[in-house]
Amino acid sequence: MVNSPELLAKAVEEMDQVVGRERLVQESDIMQLNYLKACIREAFRLHPVAPFNVPHVAIADTIVAGYRVPKGSHVILSRLALGQNPTVWDEPLHFKPERHMGDNINVVLTESELRFISFSTGRRGCIAASLGTTMSVMLFGRLLHGFTWTKPAGVPAINLRESKHDLFIEKPLVL
Repeated sequence: MVNSPELLAKAVEEMDQVVGRERLVQESDIMQLNYLKACIREAFRLHPVAPFNVPHVAIADTIVAGYRVPKGSHVILSRLALGQNPTVWDEPLHFKPERHMGDNINVVLTESELRFISFSTGRRGCIAASLGTTMSVMLFGRLLHGFTWTKPAGVPAINLRESKHDLFIEKPLVL
């Protein structure tokens, strides 16, 4: 978000309106922090914690999106490709929290439509998704409120693009 100071300012403004400056964000504030949650959803979509889901084994021959998957095949879903799919997302490489706002009164961090996956899904989904989402909002809110975030002087943009060859960012983050 330091690459888009206007988005950062909007999240801080929401924190100031909901929480104020006299106390730390609390769990009871989360329902009202929709823009902050939209920012976290967008971060989960654009930069998933893990690039792939846990492998699954096909229990029967099947067809998925026109591809034959024989019984016993190992199937791995790319969370990164799913969250950055241009057929699903308009401008998929741009950080746009507003795409998660819609008419929704309460933005939730999990994705029921499977357009991206942050905590896995189904019966093997993360059992602590509720705890994880709560902790994500609390941590991000407290970091936003506790510090002033800016890019280092002379740095035009911070590149967080993932490497195509491993699990790390493309270029080291040097501050």
